[in-house]
Amino acid sequence: MTEQAKLTTEDGAELPGFLKTPESGDGRGAVVLLHEWWGLTEQIRGVAARLTSEGFTVFAADLYRGQVAKDPAEAQKLMSSMDRQQAVEDISRAVDALRRRAPGTKVAVLGFCMGGALTLAAAAALDERVAAAVPFYGIPPDGAADLTKIRCPVLGHFANIDDWCTPERVDALEKHLKGAGVPLELHRYDAGHAFFNEQRPEVYSPQNADRAWTRTVEFLRAKLGGNG
Repeated sequence: MTEQAKLTTEDGAELPGFLKTPESGDGRGAVVLLHEWWGLTEQIRGVAARLTSEGFTVFAADLYRGQVAKDPAEAQKLMSSMDRQQAVEDISRAVDALRRRAPGTKVAVLGFCMGGALTLAAAAALDERVAAAVPFYGIPPDGAADLTKIRCPVLGHFANIDDWCTPERVDALEKHLKGAGVPLELHRYDAGHAFFNEQRPEVYSPQNADRAWTRTVEFLRAKLGGNG
């Protein structure tokens, strides 16, 4: 696998984040990966590597421009101060850059926690430019995005023990998306928020994380297509 220094826009601007490409080429499609409220951590870099090992080209966006939180208070401050409209614009530019880099490539957006909420917001904003969306335990705040505008298939992973994306909010999201005709596959796990993050032993649930990963890879392969 190759980690490249940058992904650039049509006018040559460097996008914050890094690009990883599989040794087999770009045949399985591309993913814009969105980090949790902590920032672009080593854990998220590991997720990028795992996706690349499955044959996907991955751009891991750095929505905090190099800042990484050391504790929840700092993470809350970084998330609260982030310009969400700018974040969606960053995602939009990354999607367009990946599509231009390999014409014909289908691009998905996948994110965790804050990044999961932005995954849904970006899918709503970018119409047919996004081929699939995979939010992990993230829902945009009320009024932050018109999710009825989502046109791509959505695979959602949510925890039953979660005081942010509560089961009630997940139920409401499911009803809202299905009512709008959004192609939705939603899974609930008997685990806590951030159950996928192996760097947080207090919440990590290996069995549920493995199940969510298998579903995610199968979903991406089905929706992005490609040569293998």
